Amino acid sequence: MQYIGGIDIGGTKMAVVIADSDGPLLRLTEPTAKEGSSRAPADQAIRMLRQACEQAGVPFSELKTVGVSSCGPFIKQNGLIELRTQNICGGIGNRGDLPNDWQTVPLEAVLREQFTNVHIENDCVAALAAERAFGALQGSDHCAYVTWSTGVGFGLCVDGVMLRGKNGNAGHAGHMLLSEQSLAQCGCGNIGDVEALASGRNLEIQHGRSAEELFNAVKDGDVKAHAAVIHAAQWFGRALYNVTATLDLQAFVIGGSIWHHHGDWLEPIVKNEICSRLPPLTAGVQLLRPALDAYVADIGALYLAMPPAWIGNWRVHALWQRIGDIETV
Repeated sequence: MQYIGGIDIGGTKMAVVIADSDGPLLRLTEPTAKEGSSRAPADQAIRMLRQACEQAGVPFSELKTVGVSSCGPFIKQNGLIELRTQNICGGIGNRGDLPNDWQTVPLEAVLREQFTNVHIENDCVAALAAERAFGALQGSDHCAYVTWSTGVGFGLCVDGVMLRGKNGNAGHAGHMLLSEQSLAQCGCGNIGDVEALASGRNLEIQHGRSAEELFNAVKDGDVKAHAAVIHAAQWFGRALYNVTATLDLQAFVIGGSIWHHHGDWLEPIVKNEICSRLPPLTAGVQLLRPALDAYVADIGALYLAMPPAWIGNWRVHALWQRIGDIETV
């Protein structure tokens, strides 16, 4: 029996999944490690995969191949991917809300100490690949996956080609500069970029309460929270407009915790920012929910590690749907 592992590394949460040709076997989640040495997140992923194998009765020694869906940006050291991620590495423009002074996380080097085959992509690129293989973007050649959560990120596809760039960072449109008037600062150091204006982490810093608390307060009639959230949604929509105008896209699948919980009432605001401008480029642009739901990045990580022969079987039999039934915390 052949087994693969999937690792989803976010600024808030890490998830690991193990699977065989018949589908996912077990999923574990933990808060992403942000203390200790800079290799702590990679060591955490290995430990969690070992624990998942033990709980599923899979010999850890037989887990040779892993796919990694990770927030970025990435840099390369000696040809190996390291994370230089502002939501994990406290040494990058540290504003005091991260308990470390890391400049990078040596992700690939540490994982290769344990696994023979390691495939790493930006989390939005992996999610886009999964939605194109199994989800809402099957058959779509001009599309993007967008996450609105701790950060804001994009995975991009034009003319059927997934965009990656020189270091795998294509799609970091969350760091487009939008406003010189704003004092909002992103963890990367930018003032007035998309993440500074709309991401969960930066909304919490600006308004003194978590993104969940802020968005829920809108439903409770909080006027100040309502203004802050509407403003963030407008900036997010303008970012999608800019990407549409630049790449002539037809569809966005939007995921991430903010959209997952609040997209039903935020969608008209975001869509107005896109479709009220330049109709030759924006008419008919679709905003879609991930068919793979909250597990899109996990399934994307598995897709990166998946033997080609498995893909058709997973697609035809919707084996990815099992992932929601095998989670333990």
